[in-house]
Amino acid sequence: MFNEKKGRLLRIFIGESDRHEGKPLYEWLVLKAREMHMSGVTVTRGLEGFGAKSRLHTAKILALSTDLPVVIELVDTAPKIEEFMKIADKAVKGGLATVEDVDIHFYRADTASG
Repeated sequence: MFNEKKGRLLRIFIGESDRHEGKPLYEWLVLKAREMHMSGVTVTRGLEGFGAKSRLHTAKILALSTDLPVVIELVDTAPKIEEFMKIADKAVKGGLATVEDVDIHFYRADTASG
């Protein structure tokens, strides 16, 4: 059970087509977070964006990109986020990672939904 009131939010911005060890990088990061018993992780696929090279990636019909932006977000204790960052730093070849302090208001599972 996660009972902390203060935590850290890690956001990793990568491309949808980024890969690591034969898997999509976002999927590999989710599996690593699960192996490390992190509190949870969410992956969000962006509609449009650009990164360090300023190349536009978009989901618009006339310019379908095969490399849309992906954001991976994890919230956990500072030590667990720092440990995960060591792994992510080695796996992410191109992208951006940010870390910020967060206040955790609740973290619970809905036991009624199974």
